[in-house]
Amino acid sequence: MPKIIENLRERLIAQAKTLLADSGYAALTIRSVAAGCGVGVGTVYNYFSSKDELVAAVMLEDWNRRMEALAAAAADSDGPEPVARCIYELLLDYAQRYSSVFQAGQAAVMPGSFRRYHAMLRDQLAAPLARFSPDPFTSRFAAEALLAWTMEGMPFREIYDLLKKLF
Repeated sequence: MPKIIENLRERLIAQAKTLLADSGYAALTIRSVAAGCGVGVGTVYNYFSSKDELVAAVMLEDWNRRMEALAAAAADSDGPEPVARCIYELLLDYAQRYSSVFQAGQAAVMPGSFRRYHAMLRDQLAAPLARFSPDPFTSRFAAEALLAWTMEGMPFREIYDLLKKLF
């Protein structure tokens, strides 16, 4: 009879997250995740078809948690600046946390998919800004600006000095 392991998918993701944080993308392997969870390599492949799929699951779980925190922060905010700062900080932290993945080029999407995924990201970031915006375009524009300028390394104060004219 096969051994039943409670919450194995979650345990695999947690182990991969730890290894990714400690050693980076290049050092993370399906074998190291399996060993850390005390299961065989084939068991990991029952849940994830590749290392990239496992890493994507780690990143998605983390992103979803950040979006929940952003939504909560936005609900408690009485103006756009704290929401914009929260977006800025979560983008910086996420980019830093997964820099080994981005540097390895493993997070690249096919050119045809890029536009769709970029629009989804922009819209997720725009949603908490929408209640402070005069129209949907303004919140999407602000989110796009935050995304681009944050990734270019522009300080928050400089970004927000421009964005506050929109709200």
